[in-house]
Amino acid sequence: MYKTKNDLPQATRTKIQSLLNERLADSVDMQTQVKQAHWNVKGANFIGLHKLFDEIAEDIEDYSDLLAERIVQLGGIAEGTARVAASRSTLKEYPLNIGEGTLHIEALSAALAKYGEGIRKAISQCDELDDADAADICTEISRGTDKWLWFVEAHIQANK
Repeated sequence: MYKTKNDLPQATRTKIQSLLNERLADSVDMQTQVKQAHWNVKGANFIGLHKLFDEIAEDIEDYSDLLAERIVQLGGIAEGTARVAASRSTLKEYPLNIGEGTLHIEALSAALAKYGEGIRKAISQCDELDDADAADICTEISRGTDKWLWFVEAHIQANK
């Protein structure tokens, strides 16, 4: 940890940066999963899904920045390389052998739901550690993730 004049106790800052680095790993992984779908989607809804997936990837990149910047604000080191993300992510591996739009929708909705679950847990953890700012960041990410999950799932909900 770097020295900072931030008034949160160092023990608290250490715990928060650790849990935010866990969510950062998920964010980096989630972004690459969405880009995988963006690059490889096929079918009748190609252009709509291609654009949707790109918008989601852009927002998740912003979420990664929010998490990483909070870690650094607290004196920590943002650990956001692809290798770190691959070793720490709680998300399942994205299937590489799919192309059809509904298969990507199923895979991405499962990944977004898991990602959202981890972020919601982080909200509670940050609250327990009395870091309202980190909790607020996670709340913003949770709201956005739920919106994107809704957008993705809406493509298949009429069929259920």
